[in-house]
Amino acid sequence: MAEASRESAPYTEADLRLIKRILPHRYPFLFIDKVRDIVPFESGVGIKNVTSNEPHFQGHFPNEPVMPGVTIIEAMAQTSAVVVGVSMNIIDADLATYFMGIDKCKFRRMVVPGDVLELHVKAVRGGGKIWKFEGQALVDGHVCASAEFTAMMAKKADD
Repeated sequence: MAEASRESAPYTEADLRLIKRILPHRYPFLFIDKVRDIVPFESGVGIKNVTSNEPHFQGHFPNEPVMPGVTIIEAMAQTSAVVVGVSMNIIDADLATYFMGIDKCKFRRMVVPGDVLELHVKAVRGGGKIWKFEGQALVDGHVCASAEFTAMMAKKADD
């Protein structure tokens, strides 16, 4: 994995094209639309526009659609992986991100179609293959979920 100096990261924002150059995730498992306010090696804010046509709403729940909590945490992790990708200059590196742990996870408010989910993530430890983040998911300034999570970026396993 390429090392990067803290001054070398050229991006403070990632649109969908750049996100796809960093993350291997695609529909229906790509849960972020944009990452803004990227401070390399420190933090970023992911944006998820929650729409009613997402596949998980067919069964969770048909008459009262609620975004599953695990997808909110996954969206936080994807935001963090983009921050790492920009920080370490590992765009187009064909890496995968693997969860290693999730701690202090709490859900406080439902996320529903029409919401704009802001995923605020902050690096607690990192700089190499293994990173630890703390994150909060907010809608209209209200905390919906929070968690600490650890992940590793590594070469994809061979098929």
